Amino acid sequence: QVQLVESGGGSVQAGGSLKLSCAASHYIFGGCGMAWHRQPPGKEREFVSSISSDGITNYADSVKGRFTISRDNAENMVHLEMNSLKPEDTAWYYCTSTSRWCPDIFGKWGPGTRVTVFS
Repeated sequence: QVQLVESGGGSVQAGGSLKLSCAASHYIFGGCGMAWHRQPPGKEREFVSSISSDGITNYADSVKGRFTISRDNAENMVHLEMNSLKPEDTAWYYCTSTSRWCPDIFGKWGPGTRVTVFS
């Protein structure tokens, strides 16, 4: 059974950096658009960033200039490099696929990885 798995979260001081990773068990998603979403405490899940199978990227206004999404198809992974972190970035982070032709992971989520940013 296919399962998305997020990793790389942790607790950092404001202004610091973290790099998150997303992988899938027994599934090659090189042809799938991928995205990162996050859910802050007490709030609804929100879009953070996406990257298409062709490498086209999009970012939420709140993270533009600070976060960078990338993919390494050889390693079958998607990353989210987060710099200049702010307390408002504190959330659980999840990855998913944005492509309907990837039904095993389209609209599905892994268990998430937690990011905590303190002042």
